[in-house]
Amino acid sequence: MTPKKLWIWLAVVMAASFAVLIFYGTEIYRKIPPIPEKVVSTDGTVIATAQDIKDGQNVWQSIGGQTVGSIWGHGAYIAPDWTADYLHRESLLLLDELAKKEGKVYKDLPDDEQAKYQVLLKKELRTNTFNESKNEIVFSPERAEVQKQLSQYYSKLFMNDASMAKLRDQYAIPENTIKDTGRMAKMNAFFAWSTWVCITERPGDDVTYTNNWPHDESVGNVPPPSLHLWSGFSILLLLGCVGLLVFYHARNKEEEISGAFPHEDPLRNMKPTPSMKATLKYIWVVALLILVQMLAGVVTAHYGVEGSGFYGIPLDQFLPQSVSRSWHVQLAIFWIATSWLATGLYIAPAVSGHEPKYQKLGVNILFGALLIVVLGSLTGQWLGVMQKLGLVDNFLWGHQGYEYVELGRVWQILLLIGLILWLILMVRALLPALKRKDGDRHLLILFTLSSVAIALFYGAGLMYGRQTHMAIAEYWRWWVVHLWVEGFFEVFATVVAAFLFTRLGLLRLKSATNAVLFSTIIFLGGGILGTFHHLYFSATPTAVLALGATFSALEIVPLVLIGYEAYQNYQLSKSTLWIQAYKWPIYCFIAMCFWNFLGAGIFGFAINPPIALYYIQGLNTTAVHGHAALFGVYGILGIGLMMFVLRGLYPDRQWNDKLIGWAFWMINLGLLVMVSISLLPIGIMQSVASIKEGYWYARSAEFMQTDIMHFLRWMRVPGDILLAVGELLLVIFIIGLKFGWSLKEKR
Repeated sequence: MTPKKLWIWLAVVMAASFAVLIFYGTEIYRKIPPIPEKVVSTDGTVIATAQDIKDGQNVWQSIGGQTVGSIWGHGAYIAPDWTADYLHRESLLLLDELAKKEGKVYKDLPDDEQAKYQVLLKKELRTNTFNESKNEIVFSPERAEVQKQLSQYYSKLFMNDASMAKLRDQYAIPENTIKDTGRMAKMNAFFAWSTWVCITERPGDDVTYTNNWPHDESVGNVPPPSLHLWSGFSILLLLGCVGLLVFYHARNKEEEISGAFPHEDPLRNMKPTPSMKATLKYIWVVALLILVQMLAGVVTAHYGVEGSGFYGIPLDQFLPQSVSRSWHVQLAIFWIATSWLATGLYIAPAVSGHEPKYQKLGVNILFGALLIVVLGSLTGQWLGVMQKLGLVDNFLWGHQGYEYVELGRVWQILLLIGLILWLILMVRALLPALKRKDGDRHLLILFTLSSVAIALFYGAGLMYGRQTHMAIAEYWRWWVVHLWVEGFFEVFATVVAAFLFTRLGLLRLKSATNAVLFSTIIFLGGGILGTFHHLYFSATPTAVLALGATFSALEIVPLVLIGYEAYQNYQLSKSTLWIQAYKWPIYCFIAMCFWNFLGAGIFGFAINPPIALYYIQGLNTTAVHGHAALFGVYGILGIGLMMFVLRGLYPDRQWNDKLIGWAFWMINLGLLVMVSISLLPIGIMQSVASIKEGYWYARSAEFMQTDIMHFLRWMRVPGDILLAVGELLLVIFIIGLKFGWSLKEKR
């Protein structure tokens, strides 16, 4: 297929995919669960107002939001999912109240009489009592009484009641996480409303707003037929598309590897420009961020076994788990993104052979801006969680509470400005090459378009406000996480790798161009609408579930041939003598292929079908996929790109293979050990508990604090040590390039 036809297909796929994504986004807007003007009891007593619920959402965000347990399954793993926890406790208390109404004690009744109240319980909870004309949700006196009891329970937990000290420790929630009773009352209102969404049936339907999630048979939350239907369809579609891809690959296979390799490194004599040299400081900062991120991860993991401290030190009073986890996730995104941005700034002048005026100054200004955003956002998150900011100030400067986009709105805006500055620097350096109509042009255009997407799609995170409905905020949040991080960064990395190999004379330009365009079509064809697989149970219509299941299956299709890509990269690493200088960058690409298949492919698809995710959303199975995909794919790819840049910045000497080799193997082995002997077994056991007992139980302290769970959490230590030592050796290697111990004889 010619590049022209591939471009047409790419344009059609993107236009159609975004049209559907936006159309069903409007459906989410149209069918969101109501936030009533008032929640009242049948006797007219006002239980909560709309403003209480909205402010309560902001209070929950200010303590860390999705880093302290989860809401609708999205969030951290130590504390419970608050909607599942609230629903289970509400059902038990409401059974008692319904029996008490008739002068009976529920637990003392025989099974047949208990069955009567279980039927009444489901009717009480699942009936939609939203009065649209009055814009009110109406609770029975019994349910209103239960809500009052639950408010007392959560107030004791999140404030300072001594009887809750052990449970707080198990959940890694510091004493006085919320210091103000007014704030606590509002967060209780938010918990009650978000749980009401999970158990209340949509008007005219027999499933709840969250498609009967979370699983809890006692209240009638069981998988609806649509979950089985679309899960089965997604698997059949996957098998069919895999067959078509293999057929296409066999029929149209072009030999991408160059037949005649250059006798010496084509980039050997390329002189780095001043702006290219200026990217070195980015790599040094990446090295520092890797170490800090690793330390934050150690602290966060330890909170799982010692919820109030670190080996006896009361660390939660100074660095709560919600802060350490936020820093761990945000720093990962920061250092990975910085490594990729630095690679772009390095490659643009190298590709065009043009150093624009003041390019180095722009690179240095961008570097300063990134430092401000990183340090400012981390500080703001700490201030917010420590309750030192008002609700408005917290949204602007502190902790937004949404996983992966925790940083405050001001820091979001500044980061977007920084990305636009990066885009300007990239385009002005690439312009001379774009004007040339040579063989590179198709790759250059795709490289430029992916850079534009990286700069602009982060802006999706600005589409929701401080008190935007949770379902809407989730929709836009996943635009950032899925489309920005998992989508266009992936396209950018694919094009960069093709550029590097073609410039080295190892790949044929025409076949590499066609391969990159075809891969981009396949990847975005599933990836754009695959965004919906994150939104199955986020109070979205069933159509979103159907689309998410269908297209998330297509995301796996291009990973089927990932072994071919890995083998091709291995062949390139052995192709000629001088290529040994690029051994470790290429090995990073091979490792990325492995983790793409295992982390994004196997572990990703294991949790993506609706019927699977129904039971295991937010369990440690998600952490398995998250670590293996985010670090295994994007992190190791970022390290590989840095290695290419460093190879160009230190062109005259061989590297200390022992140092970088130990770093490479320990990082990959450590990640594999940590995932396979700790996170995965925990996730599997939680999955079984969720299926058998209910989602609430799989996340409960009762289950998570058993001896076997403690043992499995401690089993993270061997993998964590290997990974930490590998990262430390990587940093030592990078520093050694400057001071000499990572360099050997001349090339």
